[in-house]
Amino acid sequence: MAKEKTLADAFHETLKDIYYAERQSVRSLKKLAKAASDLELKQAFEKHGRESAAQLDRLEQVFESIGKKPQSKTSEAIQGLAAEMEEDMDDFGGTQAADAVLIASVQAIEHYEIARYGALVAWARKLGNLDAAELLNTTLEEEKATDVFLTELAEKLNAEASV
Repeated sequence: MAKEKTLADAFHETLKDIYYAERQSVRSLKKLAKAASDLELKQAFEKHGRESAAQLDRLEQVFESIGKKPQSKTSEAIQGLAAEMEEDMDDFGGTQAADAVLIASVQAIEHYEIARYGALVAWARKLGNLDAAELLNTTLEEEKATDVFLTELAEKLNAEASV
């Protein structure tokens, strides 16, 4: 008979998922920074790439706090979002809408990460791992701030682009 899964198991599996997502994010943001035409957007992608690298370090600390080796688990959701991003880059690259489409792609990934980090923070608290909860919450707040900034930038860029 299979062992019953626990919240601690869900926490660990989701941690592996978000570790994969952040590693993908670091790679994707480098590509996006090169593809963006707006200087402020390029800088935003570069900045968030650096933040994502720091977020990976925090995730490694969380793995350590639960006595596990940092490892990733392939995320079908992130693979799908990354594939859509690549398709959008091909379809819209070089057009006036390109930067707006890049922002939308990144925000889809950000929203996924926000959902994952929100759950992880709640679960860490429930499991009594307050150090992990604090580390994860720091990242959650960074992800939310990035999303707000990208929304503001999208509104500005969309206002400047031709319809």
